[in-house]
Amino acid sequence: MELLAAAFNAACAVDHDSSTSESDARDSAAGHLPGSESSSTPGNGATPEEFPALADSPTTLTEALQMIHPIPADSWRNLIEQIGLLYQEYRDKSTLQEIETRRQQDAEIQGAADGCPSSEEAPEEDEGEEEEPASPPERKALPQICLLSNPHSRFNLWQDLPEIQSSGVLDILQPEEIRLQEAMFELITSEASYYKSLNLLVSHFMENERLKKILHPSEAHILFSNVLDVMAVSERFLLELERRMEENIVISDVCDIVYRYAADHFSVYITYVSNQTYQERTYKQLLQEKAAFRELIAQLELDPKCRGLPLSSFLILPFQRITRLKLLVQNILKRVEERSEREGTALDAHKELELVVKACNEGVRKMSRTEQMISIQKKMEFKIKSVPIISHSRWLLKQGELQQMSGPKTSRTLRTKKLFREIYLFLFNDLLVICRQIPGDKYQVFDSAPRGLLRAEELEDQGQTLANVFILRLLENSDDREATYMLKASSQSEMKRWMTSLAPNRRTKFVSFTSRLLDCPQVQCVHPYVAQQPDELTLELADILNILDKTEDGWIFGERLHDQERGWFPSNMTEEILNPKIRSQNLKECFRVHKMDDPQRSQNKDRRKLGSRNRQ
Repeated sequence: MELLAAAFNAACAVDHDSSTSESDARDSAAGHLPGSESSSTPGNGATPEEFPALADSPTTLTEALQMIHPIPADSWRNLIEQIGLLYQEYRDKSTLQEIETRRQQDAEIQGAADGCPSSEEAPEEDEGEEEEPASPPERKALPQICLLSNPHSRFNLWQDLPEIQSSGVLDILQPEEIRLQEAMFELITSEASYYKSLNLLVSHFMENERLKKILHPSEAHILFSNVLDVMAVSERFLLELERRMEENIVISDVCDIVYRYAADHFSVYITYVSNQTYQERTYKQLLQEKAAFRELIAQLELDPKCRGLPLSSFLILPFQRITRLKLLVQNILKRVEERSEREGTALDAHKELELVVKACNEGVRKMSRTEQMISIQKKMEFKIKSVPIISHSRWLLKQGELQQMSGPKTSRTLRTKKLFREIYLFLFNDLLVICRQIPGDKYQVFDSAPRGLLRAEELEDQGQTLANVFILRLLENSDDREATYMLKASSQSEMKRWMTSLAPNRRTKFVSFTSRLLDCPQVQCVHPYVAQQPDELTLELADILNILDKTEDGWIFGERLHDQERGWFPSNMTEEILNPKIRSQNLKECFRVHKMDDPQRSQNKDRRKLGSRNRQ
């Protein structure tokens, strides 16, 4: 045991100068971790002279792993088969645990800061800036699910496996390596849960004989798309992950497998997700127009196998899984040793998954954007020279009604509603079209300008009549002249949202993620939100976002850390992260995940064969 302990300590040594308070939410979600040393274990500084047996002992983690016996195949398969959670439940529980752990970390350190004066010197404030009074946001109750408190939910941790408990490996591995094992184990077990849910979608819904008779083959094809291909890939992927787990109770790596499948097999996800727009529309039409379909689906959803989950939650599984898989690889990447082979493999896997997710998103957007542009084109009547709206490179950013100020400039102080008249704006990624709504759900276009030639400027408050008013300048309009519009929005948030969309390079109140500053106001999502407008951002539970701007009436303009997507969302869907150490750690981890290849890694990448390991 001493020889084995020394080998592991040599292989898993870490820098203990880093603060344990900076470990992220998933570290604590894994529960209390055993100590890194036992009374009979040599320390990290052991030398061959101090321990002669160490001279012939393995010096790398891979070699050390060969000394640990593998998990029997039957034992591992039994664990997979006994996973009692559908993927929807597994995913919800994992994200809610992550949120709650961040809350606890935030509250503990914030409470410590309130209880004693800080020994650190306060940073100097910029002159002219007034410090806003600290007012901690109200903590809203999280949506609770019984799985969080149900001891029989079979949501297992790697360190809870009987084989791990009896092996003594928990007394040998460093806490950081245990966290890494938990991260890899979660990827494997969540894939098993995902496959379980996919199998239920196919066997319980898609292959139901009564449903086959109700649906036309074309309807069934749109509704279920290539889910059989997706399930086949998931099955092979899970089988390889299982084999890796069976090799050793201490998992060597999983990102090499993820990389290979993302590069060679996950294109089936792009096909499935790109069909999402037609899938959702067909599903809604079937529910509305076919009573037999509606009644049968309701009956099938009541089956205990479905755990009260609707068919729609099963249909969206592939899109949820491919995005979640990228986050799970990010979680692994945060824990591997820097500049190690495992870091390189994780970075490669993450990049491939990013390409797949990006292609999935583009597939969905392309389908919906094309239909939207055709619909808008049909509604427009041009009072000026016609502008072709439909283009493969054009999409809608924002549309809506504003009030245009009319009359001479001297009339600005008049307190009358006649001062403003309604206009309607269509803002595309490269073009602004200004219209007036006319009968028949039509829009008469009277001006336009390239988006790059727009300037937006907020008007200082001049009373209630001119509240939420801003100036829009068209440096070159449809008549090749400069034009100025004074526009009034319905609220402060609507005004800021229009100004942000019209002038995307306009400075925001707070800095962007790309500024590389190590602190910025942050929030985490505690209630999921689905975007209602093109300029809004859909939020998933546990998303972390930098705050770029916010309004007094409850809207935030934010930038999500894991993919740098920007958009507006209601502030009551999130809660602020108050602890600056946690905010800084979140940013540092994202910088690491998204860092560019350094020269050393670029040289090593060509020499490294993915998945190569010394296995016996």
